Amino acid sequence: MKKYRSKAALTAGLTLALAAAIASCTRPAPYDRPFGLASRIETQPYLHMPPLADGQVPRLLSQTGAFSDTEKMIPSAGLIPYELIVPFWSDGADKSRWVAIPGGKIAFAPTGEWSFPAGTVFVKTFELPDAAIPGARRRLETRLLVRDSAGGVYGVVYKWRKDGSDADLLSTGETEDISIKSATGAVRRQTWDYPSRKDCLTCHTARAGGVLGVKTRQLNRPFTYASGITDNELRAWNHIGLLTPALKDEALADLPTLAAADDSSRTLDDRARSYLDANCAQCHRPGGTVAAFDARYDTPLERQGLIDAPVLIDEGIDRPRVISPHDIWRSIAYMRMNTSGDIKMPPLARETIDQRGVLLLNAWIASMPGRSVLGPPVMSPPGGTFRSSVDVALSVTEPGAEIRYTLDGSTPGRSDPLYGSPIKLTQTAILRARAYKDGFTRSITEQQVFVIAQ
Repeated sequence: MKKYRSKAALTAGLTLALAAAIASCTRPAPYDRPFGLASRIETQPYLHMPPLADGQVPRLLSQTGAFSDTEKMIPSAGLIPYELIVPFWSDGADKSRWVAIPGGKIAFAPTGEWSFPAGTVFVKTFELPDAAIPGARRRLETRLLVRDSAGGVYGVVYKWRKDGSDADLLSTGETEDISIKSATGAVRRQTWDYPSRKDCLTCHTARAGGVLGVKTRQLNRPFTYASGITDNELRAWNHIGLLTPALKDEALADLPTLAAADDSSRTLDDRARSYLDANCAQCHRPGGTVAAFDARYDTPLERQGLIDAPVLIDEGIDRPRVISPHDIWRSIAYMRMNTSGDIKMPPLARETIDQRGVLLLNAWIASMPGRSVLGPPVMSPPGGTFRSSVDVALSVTEPGAEIRYTLDGSTPGRSDPLYGSPIKLTQTAILRARAYKDGFTRSITEQQVFVIAQ
């Protein structure tokens, strides 16, 4: 026990101790605090949208009932803003999200998909940095996804006018080249895809529940509401009576939560699987597209068919896997994420590579046990059409690795010619090369076609 030099000091000490005890007794418990949403405002079913996709869809965004002030993008009364832990990659666009929920409740599920009352409308606006105005963002489109009266969904796209006054309904898909300014001030051109109504249903499938993203593992996170109060989104929605069965605050800690890519408190497994869940699981699940793996985070890793699992389309790679441990070159899921070419995934509405996502998957694959793997040889110049003969140099980054090559399109083996100096091509050839080194897994084969048009 602490000794006091005087009675006054003892009295002061007791007073401080008593104050601390009172404070500890009255300190709010983890969920004994204000709610982010005070009360529920039921919205008009469907807002001003038709109950079915073949109905009369408003021609202007301002006519849908989503915003009380369309130009200022102020949502109508009752629309609830929300954010996701791991958003779907949309070519680097910033997204603002709201949902309008009429009478009825959301059928809550701890895992899997939720069911929403007919007439629910999801509103999502996409914006990119505006190269013409420093610090500003250009509105591109607002998408509305409607839970229809037949138990399905339909989607529509409104393209914003250049002056930001309103947005016009698109009847078909479109593309547009947009100037984007990076954080360093550099300006680049980017193609933006506006999806058609048919495109919307390519991802918003019945097997995925029609609605993507709005589920327990994505909303089990804090969100700061217009009131300035920060609250767990599930807790806020439950408080205003949106969920059935209702939740208890203490249950939130036991509910699944996806891991953001930069959340260092979570494992690489969690972060990578969360990314795949948000970007791939709408299609890659049992009964989904032509693929054998299940990208849903709810499915335990050992049952997902991801790690060292065979693929249906090998992309011309030897020993390919969905995810090949410690080998990004034979990981087809990684390969298709890391390209904007014909084999890109997702195949719709993506023109750029999510570099952060690629780095995350790269780190995850590299963390898995396995032998070191040689990268494929680099050819310089790359294949193409040449007016005369061309000298092609081959290189690898690993010191001491040897390169074997062929000119007839066959797969290079250890007995094929050893590269030593640039190869002079005087006629059309298919140049294939592969790297070898003892103690390493051989590289995949690099192939380029050289057409000599003399």
